Order: sequence, then C-alpha cells, then structure tokens
Amino acid sequence: MNHRFPRWLGVITMLLAIIGVLGGFIAAAIPAVITQGQQLVANAPDYLNRLKDHSSFVGQLNDRFHLIDKLQGAVNSPGSGSLDGILGAGRAVFGAVTNTVIVLVLTAYFLSDMPRIRALAYRMVPHTRRPRAILMGDDILAKVGGYVLGNLVISAIAGALTFGWLMIFSIPYAALLSIMVALLDLVPVVGSTIAGLIVAAAALTVSLPLCLCTIAFFVIYRFLEDYFLVPRIIGRAVEVPALATVVAVLIGGALLGIIGALVAIPVAAAVLLIIREVWIPRLDKA
Repeated sequence: MNHRFPRWLGVITMLLAIIGVLGGFIAAAIPAVITQGQQLVANAPDYLNRLKDHSSFVGQLNDRFHLIDKLQGAVNSPGSGSLDGILGAGRAVFGAVTNTVIVLVLTAYFLSDMPRIRALAYRMVPHTRRPRAILMGDDILAKVGGYVLGNLVISAIAGALTFGWLMIFSIPYAALLSIMVALLDLVPVVGSTIAGLIVAAAALTVSLPLCLCTIAFFVIYRFLEDYFLVPRIIGRAVEVPALATVVAVLIGGALLGIIGALVAIPVAAAVLLIIREVWIPRLDKA
C-alpha cells in the first residue's frame, strides 16, 4: 500500500510471492532428495562395511555405541514396517500441506479485512479514550510489522552465510541447503539448530572433519544471531532495548516454547509502549 497498490492487489501479490518461494523450494528439493536417496541406497553396503571395520573411526564409534544393534532394533521394532513408514510419511506431508494452506488462507483474510478488524477493535474502547487507543494500537501494529521484517532480514543473512560456507568447501546442493536454512531460521529457538544438523549431515558426505567444522560454524552463528543480530536488527526495528530483547526471548521460550519465543519480542514491545504511555504518566501524576 505504501507503493500505491490497492489492498486486494497487495495481498494477492504477497501470497503469490510466498507460494512461488515455497513451490520453487519444493521443486528443487524433490529431485535432490530422490538423488540423495538413491546414492544412500547405493552406498549403504560401503557404509555397513565401514561400521564393521574396527580400525576405522566409524567402526570404533560402532564398537562404543553399538550403532548397528540399535539400528536393527529400530528396524525390527513394532510399527516400523514399510507400510507404517509410508503411512506416517504420508500423514506428515498431508498435515504440512494442510497447515500451510490454512495459514495462507487465514493470512489472506486477515490482511484483506484488517481495516474493518482494526475499526471494530477500536470501537470497543470508550469514546473519550479512543484517540489515544488508536495511536497506541497503530504503534503496536507497526512494531509487529517491523518484527516480521527484521526476522526476514535475519533469515536472509543466515541463508547467505550458509551459501558462502557451502560454496567455499564444495558441499553439495549449496543453493538448496541455503534456502532451507533461511526458511527454517524463521522458526525461533529450534529452526537454526535443525537446519545446522541437516547441513552437517550433507557435509558428512564429503568428510568427517568438514562435518565437525560445519557444526562449529552453526554453533558460532547461532550465538551471534541470538546475542547480536536479533537485538541489533529486531530490537531496533521494534524499539526494544537489546537486553530486553534477549530476556524476552528467553522467558517466552521457557514459558511457551516455540510459540512463546515467536511472540516474545512483539509482546515486549507492546508492554514497553503501554508502560511508557500509560503507567509512567500515571505515576508522574500520583
């Protein structure tokens, strides 16, 4: 709307962009997954021989942690049959697709009807206090928008740094993995951790030292993201101090897990705004 798009056209443009990104990611991921799966099946005998080789590093890990026995136990356990596995994977895929469609539909409805929702919410406030409530409510909505934009910027940084790391060390599927890291980084607390494990598994196909270096890279990046990027970028966008940003994410994650960490910073921005505009003036007049 800032670029003079009608609201309906802006909503459609945004949804098409999201669908295009997700569709492109899936289209790029499916051939890669099939190829990697075929390579895994082809290399399975070699991996098994390495596990049985007591002189190799992997064989020593097997001797210590009994990896083959645990793998055979998982395969032979009840409910681990191929049919159950296929049904479980099908349910997971169907659930993910359904949830994505629901989120997109709800997003479209909320964005399309936001002016009416906003007007109805403000009419619930007494008329004498309505102008101040409108100012505070619009400020809170602007901070939420800044939080979403800051989150996207941090995810883009994560994807770009991952792409550079993968290209430097010739780890396969650099573009695909970097896009996956950027998407998973949108999920607070666990997103970047899961992405790091997947990228480390891809690096393991090259060499074990590179896998360990990749794990160290993601540990360092996670530390910098949590304690430098998030306070600097998101905290500045929502006008929340860096210390309050870190504390809010820690408290939100401890109380409500992923959802708590996701909404912690916007809630902290709203609370600070209410304290600054309502509570402190009342204390000054008391």
